[in-house]
Amino acid sequence: MKENAFTARYGPAALVTGASSGIGQAFAHSLAERGCDLLLVARRGDRLQALAAQLASAHGVGVALCCVDLAHPDAIEAITKAAEAMDIGLVVSNAGFGLKGPHQDNDPAQMTALLQVNCAAPLHLTQRFIPALLQRGRGGIILTSSVEGFMGIPFSAAYAASKAFINSLGESLWGELQPQGIDVLALCPGSTDTEAHALQGIDPATLEGMMAPREVAELALKHLDDGPVYIAGEQNQAMFDALLGMPRRDALRQMADNIRAVLLPRKAQQ
Repeated sequence: MKENAFTARYGPAALVTGASSGIGQAFAHSLAERGCDLLLVARRGDRLQALAAQLASAHGVGVALCCVDLAHPDAIEAITKAAEAMDIGLVVSNAGFGLKGPHQDNDPAQMTALLQVNCAAPLHLTQRFIPALLQRGRGGIILTSSVEGFMGIPFSAAYAASKAFINSLGESLWGELQPQGIDVLALCPGSTDTEAHALQGIDPATLEGMMAPREVAELALKHLDDGPVYIAGEQNQAMFDALLGMPRRDALRQMADNIRAVLLPRKAQQ
């Protein structure tokens, strides 16, 4: 496939974690359409194999797979080994999950796994791949964060805290790497039409302004050089501009009241 401006800067290959569904799968489609070979990472090998076959057939790109669970600390070593023969120019650290409800009701093992997947994995993944990006003198890093990373979110304490970590990591790496030709973007979506809502006991019908995963991925790639932090969607931008413009105590009370009214009655019925 003929090299284009995108692959010249961020190719020839891209790494995507959490690629078996949602925004990660959308990134895989968008990058394959741009001509990037791919290293796709996720837990569910059957989904990865089906996706790889689809992308290779439709776009003629090479697709390698690494079936690992990022909740395990040794997953980063497996990803690094899988990438040894590839010239990775773009690292998309997308895998993550959330927990919704009163903080005291969270399962300790799940919180530990959340910290490993949402925080430790991106931290170590970027540390491993930055040297090669610097040697190339060009490339990019996308860290999938969330609008919840901009302030504490009642009844989403662990997830919001993990995404605040990602926003800070993205800003820090942008400051380090941008002068050396490496773009860094902390992508902050709002409500996105993925299976994550159902897994957290949330009815997607109660969420306003939900975006399609493909739209989020395309916006991220379009704004990759507009880092360090990017909110996907004008409605999400306007909502958090308003919240962050309020006294913090008022914003937190307003969010807590809104979430309490929707989330807690549903939890009580389960």
